[in-house]
Amino acid sequence: MPSPTPNLRRSLMKNWFAVEAIPIYVIIGGVMVGATWYMARLATGPTVVWTKSNPTPWNTIKPDEGTKIMSVNQKFEKSWSRDKL
Repeated sequence: MPSPTPNLRRSLMKNWFAVEAIPIYVIIGGVMVGATWYMARLATGPTVVWTKSNPTPWNTIKPDEGTKIMSVNQKFEKSWSRDKL
């Protein structure tokens, strides 16, 4: 009795390496590259803290420090800035 492996291999190669499947591979590859780029962009954003030296940076803000980029009708003596990423 012959083994079904050669027929299975031939069928698999015919379906996975068909010319019609190339656009699907290109689209999926582009989506994966875009998703990786976007996740890396989000992970290095200004609201993400990766250090463990100060796990709660919101506790170091003093009452006279402003944390917003633009404050309307509020005057603070100094502005808070994050020291480490």
